[in-house]
Amino acid sequence: MTTIEAIILGIVQGLTEFFPVSSSGHLVLAEAMLGVNPPGLSFEVLVHLATAVSVIVLYRRRIVSLLAAAALREQEALRYLGMLVVASIPAALVGVTLADAVAVAFDSPSLTAVNLLITGGVMFATRWLLGRGDRENPGWAGAAFVGVAQACALLPGISRSGFTVAAALGARTNPKRAAEFSFLLSLPAILGATLLELPELGDVEAGAGTLQLVAAAVAAFLAGLVAIALFIRWLGSGRFHRFAYYCWAVGLAYLLYSAIAS
Repeated sequence: MTTIEAIILGIVQGLTEFFPVSSSGHLVLAEAMLGVNPPGLSFEVLVHLATAVSVIVLYRRRIVSLLAAAALREQEALRYLGMLVVASIPAALVGVTLADAVAVAFDSPSLTAVNLLITGGVMFATRWLLGRGDRENPGWAGAAFVGVAQACALLPGISRSGFTVAAALGARTNPKRAAEFSFLLSLPAILGATLLELPELGDVEAGAGTLQLVAAAVAAFLAGLVAIALFIRWLGSGRFHRFAYYCWAVGLAYLLYSAIAS
């Protein structure tokens, strides 16, 4: 892998990690159609950590404020952090108990394409969910609903950011706070998945050198910053549902390709 290729892959990862188009789905379909091989576990771990850092940087004031208030035992902060914990549980349970079944799904590009169509349907539905509520958080029941949405996103083709934001909107959370809850929720998900992958690093061969890994991580971090900023802007402007057209186009294109190729 060249440095330029590493940068491109880092940018793609940073954008698709937060845009509601499923980064894992794109990887599965790219492997199937183009014969693109994953660049290695070291690469995957670093770019995921880089995207987590982009969330921390953009929401640093909110994170510090929450932690400081929680340390002072302020009820609202403790309640919000509790909701993040509740929303993290479903994906953690599925990841631990159904890891093999989820892994099998990554071997099915057709299922991934169908999941992209489903993601598109959920994205399109946000045009009716926007503006339905003005809550500052999804509430306990809403947090559990968001958590189930995040668990569904363990499947390739299901967008984590798209599903969780749509679920938060469905719980009558205002768009800005829905995005905030989704992105803060991504931190334990990304960091938890990274911790699970760390023991395997010694058993795999890295697909890139140090320079390429650093370049990809920096590119993913910067692309993540841009993606989050645009995500929030489009959500607030009522244009968020337009991501549905892209998801539908990619999903249908692969299904057509698969039908012709067979």
